[in-house]
Amino acid sequence: MSALSDQLVSIATLAYLLAMISHAVEYALGNSRARVVAAPSRELVGAAVGSASAGGTAAGPLADVPDTEADVATVDTSTDGAGAGGAELGSGAPGRAERTARRAALGGRIAVGLTFVAAALHLAALVTRGLAADRMPWGNMYEFVLTVSFIGVAAWLAVLVKWPYLRRLGLFLALVMVLLVATAELVLYTPIVPLVPALNSYWFIVHVSTIVFASGLFLLGAVPAAAYLMRAGYEEGRRSFPYTLAKRLPAAAGLERLTFVLHAFSFPIFTFAVIAGAIWAEAAWGRPWGWDPKETWAFISWVIYAGYLHARATPSVKRNVVAWLAILGFLTVLMNLFGVNIFFEGLHSYGGI
Repeated sequence: MSALSDQLVSIATLAYLLAMISHAVEYALGNSRARVVAAPSRELVGAAVGSASAGGTAAGPLADVPDTEADVATVDTSTDGAGAGGAELGSGAPGRAERTARRAALGGRIAVGLTFVAAALHLAALVTRGLAADRMPWGNMYEFVLTVSFIGVAAWLAVLVKWPYLRRLGLFLALVMVLLVATAELVLYTPIVPLVPALNSYWFIVHVSTIVFASGLFLLGAVPAAAYLMRAGYEEGRRSFPYTLAKRLPAAAGLERLTFVLHAFSFPIFTFAVIAGAIWAEAAWGRPWGWDPKETWAFISWVIYAGYLHARATPSVKRNVVAWLAILGFLTVLMNLFGVNIFFEGLHSYGGI
């Protein structure tokens, strides 16, 4: 089972790489039309995040993000002649622009299919690893990174099923997946060993599962946050690197709202995970909190993400500042995952490397 799990990880990495290449094909061949909302199909569930102010109204987290492509309109925001291509698309005979658009769409569909295949292989690798170890596959950095990355891609596929017009964001998500899974396989790999005594507790499942789930959603949330910063700059007229990378991304407003929804959903789960960890620490070590390096960085992450949500609900805070807070929060999550395990010693030193 262990050897099978290792082989599945390798094949999944290859599938993620092929998905990234297919997304890149769609990205390169597609036009630069940005999708914006024509009219909301319905207001999604969620409390209002801000009161009406000058030039804005209160809305649910994704109140104006449509459910289907039929609910959106496209506007040509490019200055590079894409409008002419759009005119050609409307002509009777299939032209070069139309053929290119069809190839781009095919590349996007292939990319999504490959991502589903990669995610299935990824899940199978985790299941076989768990069966081989006779425990949940979260006992070291290798297993933890594989699980967090799987949660991230599974959440992305769920988002894609709901809002398929966000597909071009998949290029950046696939890139992150290739980097994380390849790093786990090539750098962090650890043979299966029994859990250390401190982890033999039912709190292992409660605490680690919620930390894994929240971290995977934070991983996904960092992608539209970074994409928003690039797309917002492009919409403001910036034509230098890296803003030119964003000309084929969805509109900045939709990316920003997706970032918020993911973080608003994952933050309570992360809060519960931290509390569960404190309860477990009390049972295992006789104290709920001791400023162990991992505990300290978890607290730093919690403060930054709380600050993100507070800033997002404050109308006077600029949206690019809010997006940077989301990215900073994920950097602290990466520090807790990689930096603390590699460079610090503490009661949570279970990295296995």
